Amino acid sequence: MSTAKAANTENRVMTGADIIVKSLVDHGVDVLFAYPGGCSMPLHQALTRFGDSIRTILPRHEQGGAFAAQGYARSTGRVGVVLATSGPGATNLVTAIADAKLDSIPMVCLTAQVPTRAIGSDAFQETPMVEVCRGITKHHYLVTHIEELPRVMKEAFHIASSGRPGPVLVDLPKDVQLSDVTSNLDLDPPMNLPGYEAAPPPVPSETIRQITAAIRLARRPIIYAGGGIIAGNASEELNEFINKTGIPTVTTVMGIGAVPPDSENSMDWLGMHGAAYANYAVRDCDLLIGLGVRFDDRVTGKVEAFAKDAKIIHVDIDASELNKNKEAHIPVRGDVKQALNALNKTVTKCDIDPWRDHCKELKSKYPFKYDSEFDGILQQHAIKTLSDVTADMDAQISVGVGQHQMWAAQFYRFRRPRTWHSSSGLGTMGFGLPCAMGIQAALPNSLVIDIDGDGSFQMNVQELATCFCEELPVKVFLLNNQHLGMVVQWEDRFMDRNRAHTYLGPIHHDEASGNSEAERFSYARERYPDFVKIAQGYGCGAATVRKKADLEGAIREMIAHKGPYVLDVEVPYQEHVLPMIPGGMTVDDMILQ
Repeated sequence: MSTAKAANTENRVMTGADIIVKSLVDHGVDVLFAYPGGCSMPLHQALTRFGDSIRTILPRHEQGGAFAAQGYARSTGRVGVVLATSGPGATNLVTAIADAKLDSIPMVCLTAQVPTRAIGSDAFQETPMVEVCRGITKHHYLVTHIEELPRVMKEAFHIASSGRPGPVLVDLPKDVQLSDVTSNLDLDPPMNLPGYEAAPPPVPSETIRQITAAIRLARRPIIYAGGGIIAGNASEELNEFINKTGIPTVTTVMGIGAVPPDSENSMDWLGMHGAAYANYAVRDCDLLIGLGVRFDDRVTGKVEAFAKDAKIIHVDIDASELNKNKEAHIPVRGDVKQALNALNKTVTKCDIDPWRDHCKELKSKYPFKYDSEFDGILQQHAIKTLSDVTADMDAQISVGVGQHQMWAAQFYRFRRPRTWHSSSGLGTMGFGLPCAMGIQAALPNSLVIDIDGDGSFQMNVQELATCFCEELPVKVFLLNNQHLGMVVQWEDRFMDRNRAHTYLGPIHHDEASGNSEAERFSYARERYPDFVKIAQGYGCGAATVRKKADLEGAIREMIAHKGPYVLDVEVPYQEHVLPMIPGGMTVDDMILQ
């Protein structure tokens, strides 16, 4: 429902653009990421008429603005909003929209469109955005009459934030923005969403009894918790459930932060690069309790072998996820928070001490580890040091995509939900910096750090300008190995170490092509580009560190800097993320060293 602050009707003249901006204000939007262009100019002009009601942040690329809107949404749970002009401005949002769809992030994406009379004529800067985004949005609108605007905007926010969250596209022709209404227009009309169920009905008490009975009978149960716990604000209920039952718990990458890592029942996260002990525990369990998960391939590997001896309970708000990838013995469509509240009234401590002991032994035997004796800075050591330094700070961490992303998940200790921000389903390079920018705008008093790789960082490096100009003191912890590290790892493991366009420096370097003979701790001979100069050119603080003894001091200097800052950490490029379950294979094929 709209939180309209004004009366339901307006007697003064309002343009379509005014109605849209007023709707944003009434829905509590305090930050908007928007890049102007010809067809979106009426909206930008309207924004100036609303004064300081909304902070409009100008990204340096529309994709950066959309990822920033995601950062806002991921860190707060509120709807993030981005605005782009027609044609190329709108299509520059597409990757971020697809990213939000896969990770269930609530967003409203406003795109300007050519005037209605020109639609379909291949007009200048025209793209059919509804058609382009049909498969990657939760819902989409093309508004052709000004009278539709209040209802459409109200529905867009409702759909984006209710049920399983997701992105909603609203395409706005320029003539609709410019037209005006002088008669009474209801600015808070009823919604018209036949068939849309914002929330599922409560989980039946009989189903709760079935789940409770299955838990009571199990001897080797595991809780498998995912991003639905975070999206559903159910971390508190999950931890109560864990503490009451004593069941060992694994999370997905999207679920990191839902369970404190220091909890005696935490088995951290599972999947392709997850903890070996988490993967082995799921392999050995006889009951798998999936809560807000989707059994995606990066978790299951060969799906028929995943938890093959276990009875499976699957609770999810989205009925389409039930039995989609893995058939459940007890499939439950329901709000995971409500389901856990009901379960917490019925469950008791499980008599599974031998199983708990087994899980503790697995955790002791197969820890995340790295060569701590190496005299340079390994990526794992860098992230662990950052985690230790910031342990008592109000830190928010975003990541790019690649090896550094997986190492951050392994070695940074996330103690609270909504502090870990990762492009998980789509795996979008270039995500880290603009996401951090949006988090910083939403949470100005938090320490926001983008742990990034040089490949990912360069895909949206221009947003350093936004950070400086908008006074967003984002810190970039750049693990710079001069390579596309995750692809190099796959080349090393599965392609006879043949280099195929994975070196990011000048083409005359030995590593640019051909069979690699590099040793494990090899560094690139040349450093390209000079990230310190780039950052300083944007007005940001910057430094490079290579010596292990200098790392902690460099981190503290980065944190103390009042504005945005890039710490360029020189690391070797032959280090691999382990453990690793090769794609489509099983836990028994896991690579440990």
